Amino acid sequence: MKKILVCAAALLFAACQNKTTTEPMKIFTEIDSKEIPGNFVQAMSHDWMLITAGTQEKFNTMTASWGALGHLWNKPVAFCFVRPQRYTFEFTEAQDCFTLCFFDEQYREALQICGTLSGRDVNKVEKAGLTPRILESGNVAFEEARLIIECRKIYADFFGLEKFTTYEIPSRIYPSSDFHKMYIGEILHVWEKQP
Repeated sequence: MKKILVCAAALLFAACQNKTTTEPMKIFTEIDSKEIPGNFVQAMSHDWMLITAGTQEKFNTMTASWGALGHLWNKPVAFCFVRPQRYTFEFTEAQDCFTLCFFDEQYREALQICGTLSGRDVNKVEKAGLTPRILESGNVAFEEARLIIECRKIYADFFGLEKFTTYEIPSRIYPSSDFHKMYIGEILHVWEKQP
């Protein structure tokens, strides 16, 4: 019993230090990827999402409005895109997995904070008022999300000027040739918040 209490206290201390929690996410239910609700063109382009990678000890998140869900190589997949100058890039490169978290409109300001501040300079998760949760897999997500998609990287590559079939996009989006890296992740788990 003493060992259990010491371990529990150590976990609680670690969670408080890192402002994360490993408590079970009772407010979420796992659903099949085929049951993901909503319009994902709307969810990605207008509602935005957080791309998060790292560990309980050290992680970073960023707001994104580009992405896709689909079926590729006989797997349910999610696509996300990260520029190399973003702090989150270090984490998406170093880790095998990442999460995509979607929020209701009431979290718009939190997403703006996570999209404009760098985790190199400030604890933007704390500033945004979000609560990191460590999932059973060890991936980081947020308690305030309405939907969490856990992914394992299965392909990654940079966009390149020579690969575009029209020069209108790279000249407008990448005038400095700072191309995004595309990550394709196999969807491992989908968690939906209960009403």
